[in-house]
Amino acid sequence: MSTVALPTPMPYGAHTPPSNSRISLADGITRARDCARVAVENKATDVVVLDLREVTTEFDYFVIATGASRRQVHNIVEEVDACMAKHSDKRLGVSGYESSKWVVQDYGDILVHVFDADTRDYYRLEENWADAKKVDWQQ
Repeated sequence: MSTVALPTPMPYGAHTPPSNSRISLADGITRARDCARVAVENKATDVVVLDLREVTTEFDYFVIATGASRRQVHNIVEEVDACMAKHSDKRLGVSGYESSKWVVQDYGDILVHVFDADTRDYYRLEENWADAKKVDWQQ
């Protein structure tokens, strides 16, 4: 298996919007669940939402999904971004879009990770964050 360079999100704090700009946003768990639903609607598999609030202060939630092809990874990423825009949330950064092996979208309190299957299996992000609670995003 070939190795893939890790996407590097912008350092937290360098992009954190002023707290008053977040007032109109739905709470983090609602937005994370919506991201997961949109990913599934766009044929993502193995969708997981992790609650990181008790593990780190940098992010509240990870949404992790797998796409079957480069085109599907791009579609999931763009549809998630459109969903977040409906919540008045703006993508603060994106990394890995060109290679489409692991695309990370940064929404400040939520990171959305969309992998191809081989890259997800290689990095095992859920295992690296095993202390985080899994969220039942389907409720």
